[in-house]
Amino acid sequence: MTNMSEAPAKVLVFSDDRNVREQIRLTLGRKVASDLPDIEVFEVATQGALLRALDTDLGYALMIFDGNAQPSGGFGLAHQVKEEYADSPPIMLLISREADAWLATWARAEAVAPFPIDPVTMPQQAANLIRARLAQVA
Repeated sequence: MTNMSEAPAKVLVFSDDRNVREQIRLTLGRKVASDLPDIEVFEVATQGALLRALDTDLGYALMIFDGNAQPSGGFGLAHQVKEEYADSPPIMLLISREADAWLATWARAEAVAPFPIDPVTMPQQAANLIRARLAQVA
């Protein structure tokens, strides 16, 4: 039987742009930190798919939302998820402008990451959020 620390940490990525989803997947790689389990990335492109994924499984260690997604933006979806799902996994919002950081606060996101995606800071932020989530559910 596999214990929690050996099971992959599941990361849910929301963006309507498959290039953004692919860039996030490549940036995160298979492992974001040596002290954490491998990660398994699940991608969704629509609000409906995101909500179905959460209705089916809230066992994600991290969710990353594209703030520029259309027609449903990551900011509004983050706010909706935090309002409607008790014990929601942490959310990292990707933002294009530093001025949008206040929207991420309104959306109750635990972290923001800038576009273009930074290959050093994004995995570090992801690792910190995953660590906190795994400690919380352990």
